[in-house]
Amino acid sequence: MEKEIKVDSFGVVRIAEDVVATIAELAAKEVKGIVSMSGGLADSITEILGKKNPSKGVKVEVGEKEASVDLYVIMEYGVRIPDVSWQIQENVKKAVETMTGLSVVEVNIHIQGVFIPKESKEQKESKELKEAKENKE
Repeated sequence: MEKEIKVDSFGVVRIAEDVVATIAELAAKEVKGIVSMSGGLADSITEILGKKNPSKGVKVEVGEKEASVDLYVIMEYGVRIPDVSWQIQENVKKAVETMTGLSVVEVNIHIQGVFIPKESKEQKESKELKEAKENKE
């Protein structure tokens, strides 16, 4: 859905919700601690059907002069979730307001998961060797 913004007497500018969603997604991904966006069941079905979703993990509602953004994210294990969430909110609000002229009234963060990296083979082997040495002593 597109919303119109009047620009003098020359005409109108229409900003599609997908545009706002893309801006929000890119701004969120700039924040350290975010692994990816998670779209949930609806996005999974869309991907199965072979359709691309440019704003995966982002839901936007755009009014006449205001916008509301919901972000569904997966964070790195070990980050301080409230701090990263605040940083995402600030980044998204600033980016959307600067690029569109809309006032962002809320940026809701939904933590969908925490990414725990698997140990690499080398780290695992090194750990096993260290344990073996300790057991011999």
